[in-house]
Amino acid sequence: MLYVNICVCELIFMVWSYLFVKTYQLDGYNIKLFFEHIFEFKLAYGDKNKLVFTKRMIRFLVLYLLLALALFIIINVFIHNIYLVLLNCIVIFLLCPLLIALSGILLLPIEEFIKKIYIRKARRKLGKRDIIKIGITGSYGKTSTKNILASMLEKEYKVCTTPKNFNTEMGVTRAILENLDDHDVFIAEMGAKHKGDIELLAKLVKPKYGVLTTIGNQHIETFKDLKTIEETKNELPLNLAKGGTMVFNGDSPSTLKLYKAYKGNKYLTNQKNGFAYSENICMDEHGSTFDLILDGQRLKARTKLLGQCNINNIVTASAMAYILGISKDDIVSAIKRLSPPPHRLEVIKNNYSTIIDDSYNSNVVGSQEALEVLSKFKGLKIVVTPGLVEMGTQQSNVNFKLGGQIADVADYIIIMNEVNKNYLFSGAISHNFDKNKIFFASTRKRQKEILQVLMIKGCVILFENDLPDNYK
Repeated sequence: MLYVNICVCELIFMVWSYLFVKTYQLDGYNIKLFFEHIFEFKLAYGDKNKLVFTKRMIRFLVLYLLLALALFIIINVFIHNIYLVLLNCIVIFLLCPLLIALSGILLLPIEEFIKKIYIRKARRKLGKRDIIKIGITGSYGKTSTKNILASMLEKEYKVCTTPKNFNTEMGVTRAILENLDDHDVFIAEMGAKHKGDIELLAKLVKPKYGVLTTIGNQHIETFKDLKTIEETKNELPLNLAKGGTMVFNGDSPSTLKLYKAYKGNKYLTNQKNGFAYSENICMDEHGSTFDLILDGQRLKARTKLLGQCNINNIVTASAMAYILGISKDDIVSAIKRLSPPPHRLEVIKNNYSTIIDDSYNSNVVGSQEALEVLSKFKGLKIVVTPGLVEMGTQQSNVNFKLGGQIADVADYIIIMNEVNKNYLFSGAISHNFDKNKIFFASTRKRQKEILQVLMIKGCVILFENDLPDNYK
């Protein structure tokens, strides 16, 4: 009977722990962030992100479940009174987050040791190869600029990039160890949520070339203010290899500010009379045409990509590609071949409707850009969005403004979560939007039901942003 009680308790504990453990993993094993989400009831609900059984997670689970098992053994062996069930319940339902934190703390020295081994291997592998190393950072446009630049460089070089948005220290390390082979160029996307993150990545990769994209209030919840974001992004130019070259996308005041302050080799894009910029942009549902002014020469460019931000990313990538020896004709040809990356202003058409899939985007600038693109399309317009998150103290103002901007373009609005529900609704109403044309969907199933009612032939649906599982 004792053995059965312990097994039942452990089984219930394992099931109850799932959401907490998944949240802990999605929070990057950050105990402070994990407890913040626990207290705010932002657990990792839903099926969008699964618990991934990495080697680190397996090590964690073994220790975590052993600690829980030890507690249940102690309780069930040494306590024989009416409080036994109560104590079991306390362990299962209340001590779960504390046991997660304790397991994480106990494993921290081991994880740091393992991490250093992998990083040392990656440094050694990268250091042995005589290749062109490029770092790309910024608040927005990192992944797009990386992919565009890689497409341009492939004419002359064999290019390796960090996959998807693998832009953390371990993500870049993994890319080096698993993907880098006999390549001529390595492009590392460098992300950050805290000051010092970019410096760590720059010291790992030691790039000779750097690209700084648009800077804005992304991850303001962890950075706290724009000044800290600027200082963090500036860690790339400050840590370039000796004699390195930086390209600055000057379409944001912060990036322009860092360009002016930088003392090394530098090029400015997306500013009139800069090294590279665009003019005469025309967009429709088929794509964009524009004049690319590159090193003083005007080139006619055409692309399937939509949006001013995408054009600016193309211009910035063109500057770096040209610096690395790609001809202007080859750059123009590469621009024509570009295809929209999945979920980033990706246009999907069928015989009944058009979908603009911008579900990967989650920033202010990108949302405005998506609405501008939507305005170029003809037909009934429906916007599906949960709004923007991780905006810190600006959460309400940002989403109130976004609600008004959506109202200026859309015929119907479907709001997908509780966090920004009132902000988006109030913002739309402030622009005289008919409240009867605003709908709320707490699940994807409900969203689909509403869409089926609203859709007509020839309509255009914009899916703007898609929340991670820890927001409902």
